[in-house]
Amino acid sequence: MEPQLTVNGTYTVNNTHLCYEFNNTQYIFTSNPSILCVLVYIFLGSLCFSTICGNLLVIISIIYFKQLHIPTNYFVLSLAVADLLVGILVFPFSMAFTVTSCLYRENVFCKIRDSFDVSLCTSSILNLCCISIDRYYAVCQPLTYRTKINVHVSVMMILLSWGVSALIGIGIIIAGFSQGTCKEMCSVDVAVANTIGPVFSFYLPAIIMLCIYLKIFLVAQKQMNSIQNTTCQRTKSGATVSKIERKATKTLATVMGVFLLCLTPYFLCIVFQPLAYNPPPVPVIEALNWLTLSNSMLNPLIYAFFYSWFRSASRMILSGKILQGDFANTKFTHSEPVQ
Repeated sequence: MEPQLTVNGTYTVNNTHLCYEFNNTQYIFTSNPSILCVLVYIFLGSLCFSTICGNLLVIISIIYFKQLHIPTNYFVLSLAVADLLVGILVFPFSMAFTVTSCLYRENVFCKIRDSFDVSLCTSSILNLCCISIDRYYAVCQPLTYRTKINVHVSVMMILLSWGVSALIGIGIIIAGFSQGTCKEMCSVDVAVANTIGPVFSFYLPAIIMLCIYLKIFLVAQKQMNSIQNTTCQRTKSGATVSKIERKATKTLATVMGVFLLCLTPYFLCIVFQPLAYNPPPVPVIEALNWLTLSNSMLNPLIYAFFYSWFRSASRMILSGKILQGDFANTKFTHSEPVQ
């Protein structure tokens, strides 16, 4: 067991730490950090940088190019804003929490970190849910899609997602939810908050998304079979249908697979943490939390790099072409999301 020190007689901390050293009554960043400390900072900083850059590309693309001003892309824009804020606000707090083991005084640090984390990550999840609903009407009810999912409806759905996220974040913090063990500084024994919060923040949206994407896949498969049975050019059509079906399957599998892979381990840990006789150590919880946060970095790849318009738009942005003239009316070959 590592030696303990009492600071100001309020709580105990380890007198050995990865990146900090004890000096009289406070911890200060060591003047000679270890290689492991430097590698941790570089790795977490790279995640933060990638998250911010990827989502900025999505935001600039949708705002700048007028052809992309459609309801579907408004959901993608809202998702990118949520993930961008995760990179700007949640990542730095989480980096400080991970590296310092929550050594700062009082519990304000932990509560602010949890508030940003819960609210913005919930908003990201709910925006993913909105995208799945949009895709459901686009694939399953194409004739009524434009009347049911218009600009007004999409804006209302986005505002509802952000409103619910804010309420969940505030409510969970007030109830005493905490995703990490910060010695005696943060509450981790509130089983109700640690159960109800994840249900509304993750499990319910995840179940809804799974059901919607399963319905989309079944309807798309039925439509492809119908085309195969009615076409005159059976051989050529069959090859095209097979390609479309494989692409749709790959897209949906990637979307749900990465989403569940990133978030499920953390939320399972949080739900069962209050019930465990020996709660998981802080490094385990932090590793799972970073796996969850990495979804905000991967979302631009999943929801944007599958779109041909994003690849074209990002090339124009990164090359600085949009600074050389007015290209807002540029027409892309495919502006709709891949089905």
